[in-house]
Amino acid sequence: MVAEDDVLTREGITSLITRFGHRVAASVGDADALVNAVHEHRPDVVVTDVRMPPTFTDEGLQAALRLRRDDPGLPILVVSQYVEQTYAAELLETARPGTAGIGYLLKDRIGEAVEFIEALDRVADGHTVVDTEVVRQLLSRRRDPLTRLTPREREVLGLVAEGRSNAAIARALFITETAVAKHIGNVLIKLDLHPDEDDHRRVRAVLAYLRD
Repeated sequence: MVAEDDVLTREGITSLITRFGHRVAASVGDADALVNAVHEHRPDVVVTDVRMPPTFTDEGLQAALRLRRDDPGLPILVVSQYVEQTYAAELLETARPGTAGIGYLLKDRIGEAVEFIEALDRVADGHTVVDTEVVRQLLSRRRDPLTRLTPREREVLGLVAEGRSNAAIARALFITETAVAKHIGNVLIKLDLHPDEDDHRRVRAVLAYLRD
């Protein structure tokens, strides 16, 4: 399911998704149409813009949050023109154990076809994905508790935010999975994220940078 008010962008996303072997059940131009279409077609994953008619503020995001409340098992990938910290945090708050994948990407990523489709697939498979530029800007703004982390730990956390598994992080950084697990453990400790069966600590680590 694709929701985007700009016709050319909507058709471009639809064409891209189709070209990589997925079927678009419906493409719509506003938030109300998105909610209705999801209820009608029951898609495997939703791609929606943040800003949609009539006010072009956060209608798309609010529709995504509503859909997640109604169906925590619905994977949703939200795309935005800009890094909007509050919106990203609000969306990622819906990521809990037992819920479907969630993602937040900048629209520039759509032009990088393979990377965009990989992110879409990861969200559909149940992972949490945050755009690398979103992570970079958020990390550059935050001072506390970021100063507690080493450069390598921040690098690992950035890859966690992209939805990468420990094995994928190990390959990207040319280190062992044991080392990755150790870095992640250190990050969780330094951010005071203790084990809790009701929360996903990896997601909470990312959220630590999205909250004021």
